[in-house]
Amino acid sequence: MNKSELIEHIAKQADISKAAATRALEAVIGGVKTTLKKGGSVSLVGFGTFTVTKRLARAGRNPRTGAAIKIKAAKVPKFRPGKGLKDAL
Repeated sequence: MNKSELIEHIAKQADISKAAATRALEAVIGGVKTTLKKGGSVSLVGFGTFTVTKRLARAGRNPRTGAAIKIKAAKVPKFRPGKGLKDAL
């Protein structure tokens, strides 16, 4: 399912227009991004938790040349599924 299919699904399930569903989905995604940028986490009970983790700097290899390279430290988003989502699968 891609974003447009998700918007269509939301519109049908909530009995709202696609434009309203688009705004709702964009608001949710924006809220998650803003919270993660601030270092917080977003917990949706029954679905899962979005958090930010720190990945340390490390050494890697250029696959084309085999030369050693340094990979910078980074903050990366992480999703941990909740019990409701796990049980649904």
